[in-house]
Amino acid sequence: MAEPDPPEPGDRGLDEIGRIIAAAVEGDGIPGVVAAAGRGSSTLGTWAAGLADTTPGAERAMATGTVFDLASLTKVVSTTTVVLALAAAGEFRLDDPAGRYLPSFTALREAGVTIRQLLAHTSGLPSTVKFYERCASRKELLDRLFVTPLQVPPGTRVAYSDLGFMALGEMVSSVAGEPLDAVFRRVVSEPLGLAETGFLPAGPPSRFAATEFRDDGTPWTGVVHDENARVMDGVAGHAGLFSTAADLARFAAWWVSSGDVDVDVVPVASRREAESCQTPGLEGDGGMRGRRGLGWVKPGDRFDILAGAWPSSAVSHTGFTGASVALDSASGAWLVVATNRVHASRDPAAIRAFRHALHTAAAQALLPALPAHPRKKWPRRAGPAPASTSPTQP
Repeated sequence: MAEPDPPEPGDRGLDEIGRIIAAAVEGDGIPGVVAAAGRGSSTLGTWAAGLADTTPGAERAMATGTVFDLASLTKVVSTTTVVLALAAAGEFRLDDPAGRYLPSFTALREAGVTIRQLLAHTSGLPSTVKFYERCASRKELLDRLFVTPLQVPPGTRVAYSDLGFMALGEMVSSVAGEPLDAVFRRVVSEPLGLAETGFLPAGPPSRFAATEFRDDGTPWTGVVHDENARVMDGVAGHAGLFSTAADLARFAAWWVSSGDVDVDVVPVASRREAESCQTPGLEGDGGMRGRRGLGWVKPGDRFDILAGAWPSSAVSHTGFTGASVALDSASGAWLVVATNRVHASRDPAAIRAFRHALHTAAAQALLPALPAHPRKKWPRRAGPAPASTSPTQP
């Protein structure tokens, strides 16, 4: 892929990214941020600001090497990428019934839910279930997961689903004959050189951005924040991955590449298919149109963070703890952001405003010649909207 001309040094868009990050950590909602932006294999800017831990007497500054709990970014960086790699290797096809490889999951088997539908959040499974309130072990949780019924027929609507990606993680393990974390390490992280990316991270607390405070006043640090993933011993298809902004930048640069790199974990054609909208015409969460690729969020979806400023070819994804990846293979542009916003609060207001401003500035810096993608306001269905059980993905 021919590299676009990078912005001139001191480009106002990159400067604005720095100002937005500095202002964010001055407020109350986001203690610390590490971010990187680039095009193709070139990183054009990196930023680190604020605190990795605000615990009185144990405050630590954020650093470029800080390791973050990625929460739902696990879905695209780990699970989607592993599934695409195994499909490319001929282990299965995306349109195969998932129940063929996970027969214990009754609803998937009986309804003929495909692997593609799980990736595109059109399986019909619930968005989330608080298994952790009733399950004390991984086995107990999986037993309950595998008897969870569908809410709607597969392929009829888009509903962001943790359960679908839990199922994909277990399917990967069944097909590969080893746990998801081992498959991810063998298939993705080691070939791409993501040395700081994986499940069940080791090391002292000083390596990690702290997440939510526990009842005893100490924060979760280096332990997965997601409660269901915690019951699953920290390895799950929907959450549990840890990484640094530098590794996320390396992942994003590889993803937008066109095969001119030494390692091709997932073929270019498969990556581009994953970026294409898999859900045309389907209603999604919140009464909006569902705009999903394979794993990825497309502009116009309820969980789109691109602020109407990126082109329709772009994709993104977020994690509840505060991380996100946005990229556009058509131009090679990418932005990765890691924060510890749940260390301050679960209130999504600050992270939503921050992401809107940041991705607008990044578009100005990285996509100066491209038209903005207008955010289309889809009408809600007539009558009262159904109550949503969708997990917040801010």
